[in-house]
Amino acid sequence: MSTFNTRCPSCSGVNRVPTERVTESPKCGKCQSPLLDGAPVEGTELNLDAILQSDQPVVIDFWASWCNPCVGFAPVFSDVASERSQNVRFVKVDTESQQNLAAKYQIRSIPTIMVFKHGKRVDMINGALPKSQFDQWLNQALTK
Repeated sequence: MSTFNTRCPSCSGVNRVPTERVTESPKCGKCQSPLLDGAPVEGTELNLDAILQSDQPVVIDFWASWCNPCVGFAPVFSDVASERSQNVRFVKVDTESQQNLAAKYQIRSIPTIMVFKHGKRVDMINGALPKSQFDQWLNQALTK
């Protein structure tokens, strides 16, 4: 059985999740909060493929801490993640610490936001957006 580690969005505890059970709404072993709903999850080489196989659409924000537009967009991404936690999974991939993922998804500028359904990319946009425009773009992307 393969597993991946992910941080709890509530208590920051590290949890090991079996990849076969990612669709069963895993909970934190420490605080019992949902691991993959609500706040964006940290995407890594170890967990991203499993998360992308979710029945729910997945939205990924490729970012870096030195990128001012990325830092400015982070609260927008978190707000939308919180509002849509029941229907969509949100993931943040730090392109500095996850350089292999940045290469795999051919990230050329940041922030880059991608939407996946059943492991397949259905839409992508580059650049930070205000919340209303991000919501509008996401609504369109999710219908594809």
